[in-house]
Amino acid sequence: MLSSDNLKNIAPMDPSDLTIGELLVALADYKDKPLVFRYGGRPVKPGYHVTEVKAGQFAALDCEANPESWSEIFVQLWDVDEGGRVHMPAGKFAAIIRKVSDYVALDQAAKLTFEVSDGVRPMELHRAAQPSLVGGTVEVELSPRPSSCKPRDRWLEEQKAASGCGGSRCY
Repeated sequence: MLSSDNLKNIAPMDPSDLTIGELLVALADYKDKPLVFRYGGRPVKPGYHVTEVKAGQFAALDCEANPESWSEIFVQLWDVDEGGRVHMPAGKFAAIIRKVSDYVALDQAAKLTFEVSDGVRPMELHRAAQPSLVGGTVEVELSPRPSSCKPRDRWLEEQKAASGCGGSRCY
């Protein structure tokens, strides 16, 4: 059995991933603006709910038997339209997260994953991009969270570092 003593590798976070702390900081100046999450090329419906916020500590073995550990926060969005509702203000979303943090320890630097479902289709896992102000709304683009091979990802990073390459066009 693995113990925390032999979990040497902290799973690297994709630099394009947003943390809950970064999201809350980005929303702070727009508390009265509607917060619209977008996924699959469309916005969530105006009646969407934040149905659950979970925080987890994970320990795993990757495909080369390297121990990995990381923290992750899951925000579950129920994409429904309840007649006459509007998209929730960014400040209300932030207040929901603050309320959760009164009861659950939320690592502000943890990997952030959104679980999205309309209550009919299966839940999908997404990562969030930096919010942007579009017209009078704050939009957060959610994109499907891809799987990856951590040993390959580390090897690619080592190759990039060894070549002195710093841009995405280096591969």
